[in-house]
Amino acid sequence: MVFEVPKELIDKVYEAIEVAKATGKIRKGTNETTKVIEKGTAKFVVIAKDVNPPEITMHIPLLSEEKGVPCVQVPSKEELGAAAGVDVPTGSVAIVQEGEAKQLIKEISDRMKE
Repeated sequence: MVFEVPKELIDKVYEAIEVAKATGKIRKGTNETTKVIEKGTAKFVVIAKDVNPPEITMHIPLLSEEKGVPCVQVPSKEELGAAAGVDVPTGSVAIVQEGEAKQLIKEISDRMKE
């Protein structure tokens, strides 16, 4: 199940991606995200809600749930791409090594369980 992030947590999700990009390792794009989930190396997955057609990222929440990886949805692929450090919109991002974002990811995951 994909968890739609409440407004107050959206910035934390983007921040977690930015911190993980700087201090850990992330994978950008739906193909890369799918690969790291399947390998079992993804720690946290973020997908954009405004991906068109939605079938592009539709398999990711199911795959994430199967592998026990937290998966959240954010409203904008443009902002997701910007947080991941690319100049183009991206449909999904996976954090592979949290780096210093570990606490942020834990906080977001805990809020998802509420």
